[in-house]
Amino acid sequence: MTFKEQIRQGIPTILPKKQAYDLEINHAPKRKNILSTEEKKLALRNALRYFEKHHHEILLPEFAEELEKYGRIYMYRFRPTYKMYARDIAEYPGKSTQAKSIMLMIQNNLDYAVAQHPHELITYGGNGAVFSNWAQYLLTMKYLSEMTNKQTLTIYSGHPMGLFPSHKDAPRVVVTNGMMIPNYSKPDDWEKFNALGVTQYGQMTAGSYMYIGPQGIVHGTTITVLNGFRKIKKEPKGNLFVTAGLGGMSGAQPKAGNIAGCITVCAEVNPKITHLRLAQGWVDEKITDIDELTRRVKEAKSNKETVSIAYLGNIVEVWEQFDKDNVFIDLGSDQTSLHNPWAGGYYPIGISFEEANIMMAENPSLFKEKVQETLIRHAKSINKHTSKGTYFFDYGNAFLLEASRAGADVKNLNPTIGREFKYPSYVQDIMGPMCFDYGFGPFRWVCTSGKPEDLAKTDEIACKVLEKLKQHSPEEIKQQMSDNIQWIKGAQENNLVVGSQARILYADAEGRIKIAEAFNKAIKKGKIGNVVLGRDHHDVSGTDSPYRETSNIYDGSSFTADMAIQNVIGDSFRGATWVSIHNGGGVGWGEVINGGFGMLLDGSKDASRRLKSMLFWDVNNGIARRSWARNSEAVFAIKRAMEVEKRLQVTIPNTVDDALINSII
Repeated sequence: MTFKEQIRQGIPTILPKKQAYDLEINHAPKRKNILSTEEKKLALRNALRYFEKHHHEILLPEFAEELEKYGRIYMYRFRPTYKMYARDIAEYPGKSTQAKSIMLMIQNNLDYAVAQHPHELITYGGNGAVFSNWAQYLLTMKYLSEMTNKQTLTIYSGHPMGLFPSHKDAPRVVVTNGMMIPNYSKPDDWEKFNALGVTQYGQMTAGSYMYIGPQGIVHGTTITVLNGFRKIKKEPKGNLFVTAGLGGMSGAQPKAGNIAGCITVCAEVNPKITHLRLAQGWVDEKITDIDELTRRVKEAKSNKETVSIAYLGNIVEVWEQFDKDNVFIDLGSDQTSLHNPWAGGYYPIGISFEEANIMMAENPSLFKEKVQETLIRHAKSINKHTSKGTYFFDYGNAFLLEASRAGADVKNLNPTIGREFKYPSYVQDIMGPMCFDYGFGPFRWVCTSGKPEDLAKTDEIACKVLEKLKQHSPEEIKQQMSDNIQWIKGAQENNLVVGSQARILYADAEGRIKIAEAFNKAIKKGKIGNVVLGRDHHDVSGTDSPYRETSNIYDGSSFTADMAIQNVIGDSFRGATWVSIHNGGGVGWGEVINGGFGMLLDGSKDASRRLKSMLFWDVNNGIARRSWARNSEAVFAIKRAMEVEKRLQVTIPNTVDDALINSII
């Protein structure tokens, strides 16, 4: 069968041969054995409903074995045999170009060079899934190949519910992931209901088909590190940034450190991931001996090098040894997947990687105990360094939250709403006031032709737009404009593409609209192929997350999720090609609600109309909310937006004299 025929086939009527378990692939850890006997029967019934009855006798023991062995039913037998990557959009079957663009993005998320656990359909973060099983993938691709521009596919936590009549301006796909009733949104609820096959963790851009490999976070991390050094009034050159995590999105940290110009030490316990990042060129050196690491870092400091070093070992060893050897850390953070602490997101010290994986599955209570002991040690060592002048920030991975739950010394002695911990979130002191409040966030695009030359042309177009906008930008945002012009100029030489021909930069609403308009005109003239627009959910208005994206909201509303819900509803009727809304991205199940979109530009008048309407809302919805929280930068930004668009009328907050409040209470 040709590739197109395989896509159109969906779930095959003749069972494919059972495939061998590939030991060369980085696999998801075994999940917790959490289902009762009756619940296991239910999980099997749920899985078998995808298949005709005469196949059940063969598939039942196979699926039961997967459930017992891995804690989930992945349906490995049905994994496609064709290569998984983002093809030229013209290679996909279908009646709708918009639907073809979604197929392209799904396959990019599952590309072996992009996905963390590709055979388990997990893109990043340890549990950020595109689908729960391969039957869902096959059925979704079939539906997309049949869809017209007057239909919408609804996807419930990986399951394609079906095609429904709609209209050309409706989203082609609406995705929901993990939208649990609030009382059923604890970590073990994910384990249970995911094992049953009825919900999944979409992370942020995994389950919304908008992940573009580590490049997405390279840019955000570069901006964060640059601004972190600015905050402590130091040049990056010759100074040290220490962090952890090389899997999934965290793998971008050493590359970002190199672009920023500092010395980066990033610890990772997984040998396969460490080797992959070294092979990809995302890290310069790998060291396995802690004493050798100390010597190498001292040498790098002495020579004022720009270098990234992967330490194959536990991050706690690094913090403790650097304290002992008097290695000064200028910036410190952590980007292990602590939103997923009990299932492979963070590993205990003193236990090998292999032993820890066994303990995780066979003795989860002991594993949790060891993780929490490690978190206490981790925090204790960080506290020693910060007492010497290190600037430490939570990188939005729930480090401070989980450390506090473990009993570590990370609580603020005089807590207030939004300042519960002794260390800030990077959004609170860096990304929030410097970027999000002004409307700057991670705008991204993918060239659907798959041609590097198309990406180079879009880089050039975007750079020209930003340079022109900068000439008339107010002083408040000139630094953001300069950083992004510098970024886009160096994007090609930094070899950031993994998987699809994609790019990211931070832009405000005006920048996003102008860049998108310029792309659409270039497509119309035949200069480039079609382009998919998107963004990270980690943005101005996509995500409600009290310990990350909305951690610099201090009016008490950081624990509400109105903004993310309003965002995805508004995007859906303003022209998005697909929309998604998730529970649990970034900082953990039950801790966040986040929404995203994708939009195809095809050079048409319809695309021009949609991009102007949707992108303006997508950004200014968040600025308006941040303004109402009395964030001065956002008040400035929303007033500026109202001057540009006279139909925009936003309620501006009145401020109260603190002395007056204090005189009453």
